[in-house]
Amino acid sequence: MSTINIKRVKTSEIELKDRLVSIQRVAKVTKGGRTFSFSAIVVVGDENGVVGYGLGKAKEVTEAIAKGIDDAKKNLVKVPIINSTIPHEQIGKFSGGFVFIKPAANGTGVIAGGAMRAVLESAGIHNVLAKSKGSSNPHNVVKATVSALAQLRDAHTVAQQRGISLGKVFNG
Repeated sequence: MSTINIKRVKTSEIELKDRLVSIQRVAKVTKGGRTFSFSAIVVVGDENGVVGYGLGKAKEVTEAIAKGIDDAKKNLVKVPIINSTIPHEQIGKFSGGFVFIKPAANGTGVIAGGAMRAVLESAGIHNVLAKSKGSSNPHNVVKATVSALAQLRDAHTVAQQRGISLGKVFNG
């Protein structure tokens, strides 16, 4: 995995849908009592191969979600999708979160847990098998899933990077 090609995407020309993955109330204890604020992790995607995640923190829930959406629009990644699934198996890691995603046959659906499901559906992947190992923290799972999706390569990209024909990629 020496060459990780993360394909950044401009937000101006695409219509993005957002999904709230997790919202947490956090407290800071001060001399005058507890001060509450909220952190929200949000996933945005066009359901056609573009996905991103963002974290927003604010005193109000709605402000935290809005900040998360803005942050997610700054971190978009292009994902190769072939026949509504992914091109190959991939492992993603972030901190304590490990995820494994595997292509599935047509009609299988998205077999994944909560945080992973939001990322995969926002990316527009309709048939995939996924397993989350290690940390179940939504922050780590979302980041590990996006990491795995960013590492995916289709056959055309592999052929171009190796400087060989498409037929030689499959036949050796």
